[in-house]
Amino acid sequence: MEDPIQLKEEGNKYFQANDYEKAVQSYTQAMKLNKDKALQAVLYRNRAACFLKKEEYAKAASDASRAIDINASDIKALYRRSQALEKLGKLDQAFKDAQKCATIEPHNKNFQETLRRLGADIQEKLRIQFSTDSRVQKMFEILLDENSEKEKREKAANNLIVLGREEAGAERIFQNNGVNLLLQLIESKNAELILAAVRTLSGMCTGHKARATAILHHLGIDNICMWMSVDNEEISLAVCNLLQTITDCLLGQGKEERHGKEEAVVLDTKKDLRMITMCLLDMLVSKKVSGQGRDRALNLLNKNIPRKDLKDHDNSRTIFVIDNGLKKILKVVGQIPEMPDCLPLTENTQLTASVLLNKLYDDLRCDPERDNYRVICEDYIKSKIDPQDMDKTLHAIQIVSGVLQGPFDLGNKLLGMKGVMEMMVALCGSEREIDQLVAVEALIHASTKLSRATFIISNGVTLLKEIYKKTKNEKIKIRALVGLCKLGSAGGTDYGLRQFAEGSTEKLAKQCRKWLCNTSIDARTRKWAVEGLAYLTLDADVKDDFVEDEPALQAMFQLAKTSDKTILYSVASALVNCTNSYDTKELVPELVQLAKFSKQHVPEEHPKDKKDFVVKRVKRLLKAGVVSALACMVKADSAILTDQSKELIARVFLALCEDPKDRGTIVAQGGGKALIPLAVEGTEVGKIKASHALAKIAAISNPDMAFPGERVYEVVRPLVSLLNTERDGLQNYEALLGLTNFSGRSDKLRMKIVKERALPDIENYMFENHDQLRQAATECMCNLVVNKEVQERFVADGNDRLKLVVLLCGEDDEKVQVAAAGALAMLTAAQKKLCSKMTEVTTQWLEILQRLCLHDNMEVQHRGLVIAFNLIRADKELAKKLVETELLEILTYLGKQEDHPKKQHVINIARDCLTRCIDYGLIKPLSQ
Repeated sequence: MEDPIQLKEEGNKYFQANDYEKAVQSYTQAMKLNKDKALQAVLYRNRAACFLKKEEYAKAASDASRAIDINASDIKALYRRSQALEKLGKLDQAFKDAQKCATIEPHNKNFQETLRRLGADIQEKLRIQFSTDSRVQKMFEILLDENSEKEKREKAANNLIVLGREEAGAERIFQNNGVNLLLQLIESKNAELILAAVRTLSGMCTGHKARATAILHHLGIDNICMWMSVDNEEISLAVCNLLQTITDCLLGQGKEERHGKEEAVVLDTKKDLRMITMCLLDMLVSKKVSGQGRDRALNLLNKNIPRKDLKDHDNSRTIFVIDNGLKKILKVVGQIPEMPDCLPLTENTQLTASVLLNKLYDDLRCDPERDNYRVICEDYIKSKIDPQDMDKTLHAIQIVSGVLQGPFDLGNKLLGMKGVMEMMVALCGSEREIDQLVAVEALIHASTKLSRATFIISNGVTLLKEIYKKTKNEKIKIRALVGLCKLGSAGGTDYGLRQFAEGSTEKLAKQCRKWLCNTSIDARTRKWAVEGLAYLTLDADVKDDFVEDEPALQAMFQLAKTSDKTILYSVASALVNCTNSYDTKELVPELVQLAKFSKQHVPEEHPKDKKDFVVKRVKRLLKAGVVSALACMVKADSAILTDQSKELIARVFLALCEDPKDRGTIVAQGGGKALIPLAVEGTEVGKIKASHALAKIAAISNPDMAFPGERVYEVVRPLVSLLNTERDGLQNYEALLGLTNFSGRSDKLRMKIVKERALPDIENYMFENHDQLRQAATECMCNLVVNKEVQERFVADGNDRLKLVVLLCGEDDEKVQVAAAGALAMLTAAQKKLCSKMTEVTTQWLEILQRLCLHDNMEVQHRGLVIAFNLIRADKELAKKLVETELLEILTYLGKQEDHPKKQHVINIARDCLTRCIDYGLIKPLSQ
């Protein structure tokens, strides 16, 4: 269609039919083809009407304005703009348009009513505005008056924060010199007032780009960073949140804004974002910044610089940081806390910097970008290596160690730099404790790569043993022990732990537990004790002793709550070892005999690795609160909680869920909630293990208790993922039990199961030769057939679903019969079409029905009689067909029985069948 008038008429028809989307399309197409101004105005005002109906008020106001530009007295356009502006909260402008309409048509009651309503709304808005202005003024007077009572000040501060979170309140504070007054509160040096002011500013900035930009410029990014640098955790965090809120606004994140015509004013935020980034990078290397402030700056960079979605091709923020700040991040990574010139740090600062290095490296899109990153790192490390200045060289080794905890592939390339590995080994032999400390730690990180571990085994093991034996410095001793453990693991069977350590592994583990429990040792050193135990708990005697040591377990769980990638992985590894939830190879008996015959060593299972001991360890861990610790670990940032750690945690959860009696405890301590993200993200093995643990919980728990609220719907997909031939029978079975439990709760859950396309898989398991799988699948289907969509699938032509259920009713397995008969009873009750269809799907239908009605199990018998009743009730002809068979004798026999409380439900349904046949006139009452 190329006639604009026809398109307009078409749009009008769509509008009258309430199809506003198609109406908009017709009017828009007409506008493109039209050259007549008068018609153009009509098209704009008509499209404005569509946008009003669609509640797109900014677009409605814009179109109405265009119509008014063509014809200033277009009363329909004026009124529609008035309606749109009212919805946008621009009451004064809406009132002006309504006033013009009333002037053009003074007797129009609709316009007069609109004017009265808008006038009243404007008066109310002004009343609130003046009231808000006076409240704001009063609050600031109380807060700035040093003689005000403490209670009044606290109340005023809280009220101001609440007001700042409301759009109207935030705007009044902003318009009434509020930012300057808040600045005075920040400069008061009173911690409570500073917090109130910063939190109010955060509320004012939320979701309002223009106001956030103005506040940023008014306060000054240097001042904001200075406030974030203070050594007060609460204030530092509050300022960090303020800067994050401003950044969100500048990036266009957060709630959507509607500013009508003001959208024409485009704020260029790139300059402000770069200014914020540069100030954060400067904070990293400033000695004036506290350790907490440095952590805040690193966290903000971690959150806002790398792309959140790799499909977005713009990684310019990452490139900017690499070019302007990579060396500053490396300087933080290379700090040595034991040296006098060290920047103020917290226990997490350097690990957070390593995480940032990793995120930046992962955000690069091509090899040239990665090469540039590597070259900057290499040049910076080379600039630090100085044979004449060991302190400077020590920083270079520490940087390599830090990079190995971040982008490992890059760290491995840096290890290949000339002299770096040799320098590490040489420093181990130094007399200075600080040299030994840094070098041993670097060797531990370097030995993760087998090729590097082989070099260290050849060149550094003797030194590590000497350090462990001779040093009195606990920090060095524990690192040396972990180094030996790690090299033992990397070296394989020829380099067992016992080869590297004097004495038994139990003795070494006892020493690790002692370090772990010693709170006088810094957390950074204690984390190495956890890593040592992660290796030592491979020994069955060690893991058994460890779970009996309550203080050591609690100390480890406490450390697990810290934001440290290494600790999380080590804790998870130790727990996997203690619960024996690692994969083991099954020994083929024939091969074992062959190995013994050829006098080869055959590894035997340690007595303490047998099931009884494993169960005891699991019970002990549950009693110690392991679930709460695991739930806390799952909440860690994705950069800290790696996919490998997730898999280990999932393995532990699965081991904990083994005993049904323990599953209630696991749910109560947050295990159900923690398992959901593990089942969705991570390694394939990890997702399967977590899904299986969820299935175990779902199979026997009340879903409303185990997964309250909307969370239960998130569990369905992991359970359905286990209905796969690649999964083992136990996983299939427990997933089906879980889905059966869920499908019995609500129709919304049944609908979710259907939407996840579980129905075909459940039907496949109903054909299974395995009795328990067939039973579980049939029980699940029995619950699902309550859903109308499932019923419609049975009614649809061209499928054997109903035939399968009928044949399952004839199975010898009583539990399968109960479920299948239940499903058939519900289907025939809900869908009359299925009653006649049942008699067509198989010639055995009558024999099966009669067997059900004569079954010894009253539950099966009752369901059979319900099916018979449904068939009789559905159709007189069908009832006649049944009466002509032996089924009438069965019904008569059952109906004649004397009342009995235990089988009354069976007798009653038989009598109902006979009554319906009498009503049809197919049989006569006994009295006749």
